[in-house]
Amino acid sequence: MAPPGNAQSGAKPAKDAQTPEAAKIKSNVLLSLLLPGLILVHLVVAPYTKVEESFNIQAAHDVLVYGTPTSDIHHKLSTTYDHFTFPGAVPRTFIGPVLLAGLAQPVVALVGFQHAQLVVRAILGLFNATCLLVFARNLRRAYGAGTARWYLLLQATEFHVMFYASRTLPNMFAFGLTTLAFAFLLPQPGNPKSTTRQRLSITMFVFAAAIFRSEVALLMGTTILYALLVPELSVERLFLATPALARTLGFYYNVVQGSASNWGVSPWHYYFSSALPRLFINPLTYTALIPFSLWHPALRRAASRLVVPSLLFTAIYSLQPHKETRFIFYAIPPLTAAAALSANFLVNRRSKSPLFFLITAILLLSVLASFAASTAMLLLSSLNYPGGEALSHLRATILSSPATHDKIIPVHADVLSCMTGVTLFGTSTASSAADAIPRLLPFPVTLPDPEKGAQSNTGNKEGSGPIRVNHQQTQQQQQQQPNHPEQATPRVQIVLDKTESAALLASPAFYAQFTYLLTESPRDTLPASRAREWETVGVVKGYAGIEVVKPGQDQGQGQDQDHQGQDADADADALVVGRGTLVAACKRRIRALTGGWWIGPRMVERVYILRRREVEGTGAGAGARAEVGAEEREREAEGGRWGKAVEAR
Repeated sequence: MAPPGNAQSGAKPAKDAQTPEAAKIKSNVLLSLLLPGLILVHLVVAPYTKVEESFNIQAAHDVLVYGTPTSDIHHKLSTTYDHFTFPGAVPRTFIGPVLLAGLAQPVVALVGFQHAQLVVRAILGLFNATCLLVFARNLRRAYGAGTARWYLLLQATEFHVMFYASRTLPNMFAFGLTTLAFAFLLPQPGNPKSTTRQRLSITMFVFAAAIFRSEVALLMGTTILYALLVPELSVERLFLATPALARTLGFYYNVVQGSASNWGVSPWHYYFSSALPRLFINPLTYTALIPFSLWHPALRRAASRLVVPSLLFTAIYSLQPHKETRFIFYAIPPLTAAAALSANFLVNRRSKSPLFFLITAILLLSVLASFAASTAMLLLSSLNYPGGEALSHLRATILSSPATHDKIIPVHADVLSCMTGVTLFGTSTASSAADAIPRLLPFPVTLPDPEKGAQSNTGNKEGSGPIRVNHQQTQQQQQQQPNHPEQATPRVQIVLDKTESAALLASPAFYAQFTYLLTESPRDTLPASRAREWETVGVVKGYAGIEVVKPGQDQGQGQDQDHQGQDADADADALVVGRGTLVAACKRRIRALTGGWWIGPRMVERVYILRRREVEGTGAGAGARAEVGAEEREREAEGGRWGKAVEAR
């Protein structure tokens, strides 16, 4: 018998030749790296946060900076932690932020505190990526490598999961746990009724429901109900004890009292007609692949255990009037897995007939189109954080100015700025968490409240109170100072105020405390008597929809004219900063190449960066400066060097 192939001719096999098995392993590794890689890409492209993420991101900051006190706990927490000033509608758990801060601490020590927010979010994102990979691994064991590969491809093209995986929403803390719960429920060959894995699954559901999101209890209930009706799981052996109560306070506030409706209501079919199609992006997922998996006899049983509990959860949760897409994120991995079952089944038959070959080509093209759509959505979504961009630009400006070295810079941010990216992490100018501790002590100051006709303390839940600066160094800090003053590293500290009280914001004396303002509208924010004391030093534009600009149309046309005219009294030559400059440059370039056509994001002014004018002698604003100076001299006479700033809230 002659030896096969090139052995017969005496040729040696190529060293770089890969066996089919090695090629499959390599492709599996690359596909597995796709999920964590894309999550990190989404994080870097859109590094700022929205208001829904505020509690957990601010809490992680406070744990990193202030630590967890062991004595005089209430006083130390109430004078430093952000949630005492802005507690939110219902109590939240600190377990998630504490875990993130603990894991982030050694990494932050290596890369510097200025990157702490990225590190914290990256850890959460990689946790969720790991849970998705565990689900894909168990899917491979249950239904084959082809199904797992298609699951990874389809999941990677679903923008919302990749985008939100690193965001500190309570839903995303629960998302990884529910994904693990579904992974443990997938069958394994030779061990179809493993009670250990089933108990682990229920434990994940219970922990996610009791700690992070109460609606997970409903998802657990639909999963168990399906197991009872279609007895594949040994349900009666799952529980060793009664599960812990869910987040009853949040559930009572949002569902029983109906308070969630204060944030808007949606029709009963919203999740099915709008949310799920947007979450999948690929229309074949919900119009063809999932229905086919439920219809085909060879796939029906496996698909049912993935689809039925998730859709039943979504249907029951649709009874809640207030609906948000993030509330049903937990259903996406199992539904995507059901679609992967169909995709793998169809692609494996591509050589049997031209029809299956055509279907395979359509599936591959749909994946590529979904990747393109997901990328476009990421780029557009990154333009929705003008507050974060404004604070980032302001921090860079302050750090680059020698005049601000070793100064405390008080900054007020309005509601829109805080809702679109302003966080305590963004104010950090320190390289370590220890250096980020403010040199400040609580010092509430009263201002007249026009609504009450009396004194109003700014240190309340509607805003953080002015504080005094502690210039006294501890013995340890003094020992750490260089022997020569010229060797000392100048330190500037940005101190943030987020006051929301309309009465305080209407008081001219309130703005005398600040060096910079971040505001949506200078004309509406500043009292007329103080408007001339401020100058616009930057404007951040934000996304306002898609525009079509035709040849011959002016650059200004196609934009929101009403919004443009809103602040005509602001400096006309205000500097546009942030990603708006990139969009403008791209727009000019493309219009030059296309003869004047442009189809892309419309950008409008969102956040203005205002700086107090330096006024000498008499003139506009001199009275306010004299008032502040008199108060400072009075405090210096009392025996300490004081400054007016606003507590880092």
